[in-house]
Amino acid sequence: MKIDFLFLFNSVLLGVGLAMDAFSVSLANGMNDTKMGRGCMIKIAVVFAAFQAAMPMTGWVLVHTLVEYFTAFEKLIPWIALILLCYIGIKMIRDGRCGCEEGGDCESCLTFSALILQGIATSIDALSVGFTISDYGLIAALLCAAIIAVVTFFICYFGIIIGKKFGNALAGKANIFGGCILIFIGIEIFVKGIF
Repeated sequence: MKIDFLFLFNSVLLGVGLAMDAFSVSLANGMNDTKMGRGCMIKIAVVFAAFQAAMPMTGWVLVHTLVEYFTAFEKLIPWIALILLCYIGIKMIRDGRCGCEEGGDCESCLTFSALILQGIATSIDALSVGFTISDYGLIAALLCAAIIAVVTFFICYFGIIIGKKFGNALAGKANIFGGCILIFIGIEIFVKGIF
């Protein structure tokens, strides 16, 4: 694979496409915690970027080593995303109904383990991108993954900023709305993966 402008452009477009689910979840996270500090915003964006880069590379490695096992696992991807995002979404809705937002410390609602689950759930469908980039050499695949990570980082960071602005407008309903968004994303990934 020749690394040229078209390769870079396609990698950026791939990054934008893959980052849309992570953007939506970042939006929900921003709405959930309107007082989120810059450090937490960067942490969320870095986790999503890392998973969005790691999943295509994992798919690339699987294609080059264990193709028959990967194709069998690929059928489970929509189910895994649906289960994880619905679990997190239902938890956010339950926290919103219990008054987590009124407690004043909403940052504790997004634990590191919840963030990791969000990262996995929003990026697991990117495993199949390993098929798309399977004809790339190792260096080209790594560069593509790095571009996807950078694009995802900025998209998610701005998603959190936008979410924080909407979160202020939604006041006490942000947790519930954010949870509904996560459940919707899980259903969308499931439907796209099944059909």
